[in-house]
Amino acid sequence: MKEGKPATIKEIARRLKISPSTVSRALNDHPSIGLVTTMRVKKVAAEMNYEPNQTAIFFKQRKTFTVGVVLPSLSEPFFSAAISEIENVANERNYTVIMGQSLDDADRELRILQTLKTHRVDGVLMSIGKNTRDYPFIELLEAAGIPIVFFDCVPDLNTINRVVSDLETGMLEAIDIFVSCGHLAISLINGPVLLPASIERKKAYLKGLSKCGIPFREEYIVNTDLTPEGNEAAISQLLALSDRPSAVVSFNDYVALDVMKTVRQKGLALNQDIHFISYANYPLWKYMENPPMASIEQFPGEQGKKAAELLFELIDAVERPEPVKVVFKSRLVNQVS
Repeated sequence: MKEGKPATIKEIARRLKISPSTVSRALNDHPSIGLVTTMRVKKVAAEMNYEPNQTAIFFKQRKTFTVGVVLPSLSEPFFSAAISEIENVANERNYTVIMGQSLDDADRELRILQTLKTHRVDGVLMSIGKNTRDYPFIELLEAAGIPIVFFDCVPDLNTINRVVSDLETGMLEAIDIFVSCGHLAISLINGPVLLPASIERKKAYLKGLSKCGIPFREEYIVNTDLTPEGNEAAISQLLALSDRPSAVVSFNDYVALDVMKTVRQKGLALNQDIHFISYANYPLWKYMENPPMASIEQFPGEQGKKAAELLFELIDAVERPEPVKVVFKSRLVNQVS
């Protein structure tokens, strides 16, 4: 055996003049092996720099003890909070997490999932990108026996396991707050038209207006592709109206950051000429001089933790249970006076 090279079970067996099967059982604390022999085997294994053959262990247990996580962006604070909780849950189960970011590219998203399948991860956690319209990867993973749990931005399907935030609750609270402050010209800067999260926001917005007796004005809903250019175009469209809105609910905090910048550039005063409430509760708002009037918390950490717990339940299940949907109600937070 070369110096520094990990020993094999056979080499340990030759050193101790016992059978390889005895060494294997001793290393695994098998009850058929006496305590003295077990201690001798482990002592020599440590001296010889022995490391378990993980490939053989994985093959025997039919697990790789890895899970994949696919997100639109790993750098966003929203997803960072989810990742932290996912890794905590995985670590408790001695699992390794493999990350992949789609950058909202559907082809890249699919390639990442195909790679995770090739590497035989035991399960996948996923939030779909804004440009994902088809879901062939669901059948791809299911055929390979790899369970998948979606969270946050999920496909509009009843056949999947998903953990989501109820966007309606926060939207209704936002509109109520605006109305209580005297705002009746309330607009919505929404995301891509076909994105499930955008559809849910629009429904909640219309319900909130109706609840408060405010007539719907079609020109008060504008959509953005969530790029800085798209966000700037969306707010510019609203500001160009002869009867421009005095209050805006934005798709998320990154949209809010872009549109608030544009508002300032046009010489308008934030929280005076126009007011904002946005989804996601950006953690740095508290350090800004003119943050939005309030934020809508979607509990990414709680979503990530629950999604991970659900995934491990599926991994350990003898039979695949019926799909479940777990909902966390969004909530208005950080309201400024």
